[in-house]
Amino acid sequence: MRFDDPWYDALASGWGELDGAGAGSPAVPHQSAAPEHGPSAAEIYLEVQRSPAFQQVRSRYRRFVVPATLAFLAWYVAYVVAATAAPALMARPVAGAVNVAMVAGLGQFLSTFLLTWAYARHARLRRDRAALELRWDTQELTRLTETGGASR
Repeated sequence: MRFDDPWYDALASGWGELDGAGAGSPAVPHQSAAPEHGPSAAEIYLEVQRSPAFQQVRSRYRRFVVPATLAFLAWYVAYVVAATAAPALMARPVAGAVNVAMVAGLGQFLSTFLLTWAYARHARLRRDRAALELRWDTQELTRLTETGGASR
């Protein structure tokens, strides 16, 4: 098994922790001088990152997240600015004791839940399948590299 995988957590496996004598054990165990079989895991991840499929997943992510974040921040800043710059507007009654500030404040909560729902829906419909396929392909490539191309 190879340990130069960038996603490998050395501390979770006990390496890098203090040994019985109080000295730290090496973070990565000594590897044998056996010749490499194909590209390393880091090279595989870089290759996947440069692939058109990965770029498409990232592009779909950015096309949703950037406008949604800007719209939400604009809505939040508008609420804060209105609360400080136009207190008479925010104090205007809407129905009984409910005023514009309360309605806008509840709108902040509602918009948060709507944005969360929209993000989850967008991820499920537009990115999850492609990202999962990339993950499986990457894991298969690293598995084949670790075993030297031989199947288990």
